[in-house]
Amino acid sequence: MATNPDPAAQRFPAPAAGRDLEFNLQKEVDRLRSEPAWSSGRNARTLVKHPDFRVVLTVVRGGIRIREHRAAGRISVETVAGHICMHLPGKTVDMPVGSLLALDRDVPHDVEAVTDSAFLLTIAWPEQQ
Repeated sequence: MATNPDPAAQRFPAPAAGRDLEFNLQKEVDRLRSEPAWSSGRNARTLVKHPDFRVVLTVVRGGIRIREHRAAGRISVETVAGHICMHLPGKTVDMPVGSLLALDRDVPHDVEAVTDSAFLLTIAWPEQQ
């Protein structure tokens, strides 16, 4: 029997949409760090998924950099563990645990983990997109 290398396929199904959803972020971070994908230095799980709104928890090993990208919707990034830096055009934002950064649509950025870190990415965009 073939195995599926996709870590999400090995997870217990969890509702990603609903009227009210609750999460213990420390338990979610621990779970992501226990999955095989963590050996690559990065793992993520979409906690909330609606047509116009997403919340993604990402864990990143210290020293890893997520290359430049941009989002079609407005985003916020909140450091929930560790320490990251967000590199934006013309500036770097230092984000130790407890920091929050909000970006408008289409702002190029990359993420660098200074130490083993976890952050929440929230994306909001108009429903028609």
